[in-house]
Amino acid sequence: MGVSTLMTSRVLSGSLALLLTGTCCAARKPGDPVKPGFNVYSKQMDVDLGRQASAEIEKQVEVVNDPTLQNYISDLGRRLSRHDRAGGYPYTFKLVNVDSINAFALPGGPVYVHTGLVLAAEIEAQLAGVLAHEIGHVALRHATNQASKANLLSLPAALAAAVIGQGSAAAEAGQVGLGLGVNTVLLKYSRDAESQSDAFGARLMSDAGYNPLEMAVFFEKLQEQGGSRAPQFLSSHPNPGNRVEAVQAEIRTFPQRSYGSGTGQLNDMKQRIRRLPPGKVK
Repeated sequence: MGVSTLMTSRVLSGSLALLLTGTCCAARKPGDPVKPGFNVYSKQMDVDLGRQASAEIEKQVEVVNDPTLQNYISDLGRRLSRHDRAGGYPYTFKLVNVDSINAFALPGGPVYVHTGLVLAAEIEAQLAGVLAHEIGHVALRHATNQASKANLLSLPAALAAAVIGQGSAAAEAGQVGLGLGVNTVLLKYSRDAESQSDAFGARLMSDAGYNPLEMAVFFEKLQEQGGSRAPQFLSSHPNPGNRVEAVQAEIRTFPQRSYGSGTGQLNDMKQRIRRLPPGKVK
């Protein structure tokens, strides 16, 4: 057995043991850093996969053709993602003309917001909270973390190639078999992932001058109003439980500061959205 093969075998064995036994560090406490988990993908592969998925999505949904609305969403997203903790990914933020209450992020940086979610937000901090939460999923690499775990046992050869850095991003992605199923592996998060993104997003919001509690308040409001017909957002972003209390615990670890009210543009943006023609599925 060659040296590289032996090293690969040992790394894979360690990774398998970690996942199969559930070995992990001590439970995270409020204020502790939130870091990405196990992943066989490189960060560049996240970017490549996100771009591929984004191209497919934009063949199916209508991106809003209003520069004022798009600039508003982009500026808000950049305000949140400009901090180093967001990971330096090439983030993009786009508004799509879909009246359901939803938003989602793809690996590597593309973030999409439905017009219905903007209309549901009562204040700008709640919309910022959704974006911050989605940035958390990107920075913490939740999509490819899930894909890595889902395929770990069935495709050891692909893992070996990933560990030792062989092959192109596209080839490795094909080996792992992530066929860009954005509603399955990529976008259906666990409650642990949701809790992590809440904590991560709360920090981003505070850095950007928004009250982090509004993120949790908005999500709880959607949960309560949804009843048996919960918003689409909640089907892929399950409530981790005690959301408000958890975010409050995070906030207590932040430096004390006062939070602003945002740009004051949200109501104007809502009026522009209401004047849009109905969205079309392509």
